[in-house]
Amino acid sequence: MHTAGSWRVNEGTDSAVLAALYLRSALGIRIPAELPPLRETPTSMEPAGEELEAQWHQFWQMTVEPEAHPADVPLDLVDGFGTLIALPRTAEVLRRAAAPLAADVLAFVERTQQRLEAADQTTDLTWTNAVQAEEQRRGRAASPFLLRVQILPFAQRGAWWIGQLTIAVSDGLRGDVVAFGSTIRPIVADVF
Repeated sequence: MHTAGSWRVNEGTDSAVLAALYLRSALGIRIPAELPPLRETPTSMEPAGEELEAQWHQFWQMTVEPEAHPADVPLDLVDGFGTLIALPRTAEVLRRAAAPLAADVLAFVERTQQRLEAADQTTDLTWTNAVQAEEQRRGRAASPFLLRVQILPFAQRGAWWIGQLTIAVSDGLRGDVVAFGSTIRPIVADVF
């Protein structure tokens, strides 16, 4: 976590986000279209049907920003995923499609979390420097903000908005402090 004054950036990798993106790739879901696939995940060449895609999209929104997208019906855990995935009771198509992938998803999430934790970059000052530069440019202190940053093993380097207060950053970009600093400047300006 990066904090100073009235702003906070929570940086990490949420296991449920990894699981959702694994399912996205394996099930042939093409939304959000701007997000690249994760590395080391199977990719279905068969596109998902509309109902599966809609149910996954609802699950994605609830996973990324649960406060902004609460479930409108009770949630149930999906067999085989432990407490990692809970879906609305109405998401039967997604539940049936996800169930056979449980062991592969869990193994991928565990492997990826271990690798990303070993490469954790949270001790650098990139966020603090970006906020301070924006404060100097505007001639005032930053307005209060909270930004969530998901560090993910995307097949392509970059940063993408995945919610109103959440961005996804490729681990490759996050590992390059200079490129990462350049990339987050406009993001800081947006939330400032």
